[in-house]
Amino acid sequence: MPDKKNPKKVAAANARSSKLSAKRRSEIAKKAAENRWAKHLPEAILEGSIPLGDGQISCAIVGDGTRVITQATFLRSLGRSRSPKAGTGVLATADELPFFLSSSAFAPFIDSELMAATTPVFYRTMHGGKGVGYNAQLLPLTAEVYLRFRDFHLAETGSIPERYESMVKAADAIMRSLAKVGIIALVDEATGYQDVRAKDALAKIFQQYLTEERQKWTQTFPLDFYKEIFRLRGWEFKPWTTKKPQVVAHWTNDLVYDRLAPGLTDELRKRNPTVAPGRRASKHHQWFTKESGHPDLQKHIEGVTALMRASDSWDQFKAMLNRAYKKPGDTLELSLAIDD
Repeated sequence: MPDKKNPKKVAAANARSSKLSAKRRSEIAKKAAENRWAKHLPEAILEGSIPLGDGQISCAIVGDGTRVITQATFLRSLGRSRSPKAGTGVLATADELPFFLSSSAFAPFIDSELMAATTPVFYRTMHGGKGVGYNAQLLPLTAEVYLRFRDFHLAETGSIPERYESMVKAADAIMRSLAKVGIIALVDEATGYQDVRAKDALAKIFQQYLTEERQKWTQTFPLDFYKEIFRLRGWEFKPWTTKKPQVVAHWTNDLVYDRLAPGLTDELRKRNPTVAPGRRASKHHQWFTKESGHPDLQKHIEGVTALMRASDSWDQFKAMLNRAYKKPGDTLELSLAIDD
């Protein structure tokens, strides 16, 4: 393993890698990928995307709070269209240097801070899939390398090598976009507007999902949803009666409303308060908009019901549910707490 703090050794490592045959490099990359995925991987606790320039950057918060940018959007933002080869799971040289920094032309502009951030992050997505990305700090650091490379060539020759022009252009766009975002974040933090902004974001979610007045009652929760709950709990299911144990209402909150959007259950309770112990004036789902809220609600219910069908026990189902539909902000699998 090369000393990543020494640009000369980085260049030497790249030279060694270039002497390997394509087949040998593929074998090394594939073996490294297999070893990575065999390990216990951290899980994403939050996922999202942010606008940057003309595109979107997919990102996640992983395990210990590491901020990760997914590999695909990381590469596209740098003007690189290349994708991982099948079986490798990450683009790197034989010495585990990311290919977008492996050119010897960049070696003089790479410092120890950047090299320390080049290790790819392997994790499980919130839906249980395989995720590959890089520490978010690597994006501006890499862009800075490209711009230092540009400045050097402009000073020495007055032009940039043609093969690097698109990369330099993308790096410039990244740094300009991040500069705008950075000053906005600093002002928001200094003034406390970040808290107001968070409330505004929730308000927009509620505006999209919920109506000001309840809709006409329609069948939203299929019979199978409750049938599967009764099966997993070991209860006799009687479809001819509408009366259900009160705990089923709390499970409905836990399985459905709590997982659709942050704060949604509390907002529903405000709009649809209890009128008597254990009874509300209407069904929560009657407050969902026909355009966005109700379709998303039905898709979620269908997904949860499918997980129940595939489970042999309540514990197995809850484990699968927490992997497929993790509650916003949850970091650990939580047992159901009955409130109200």
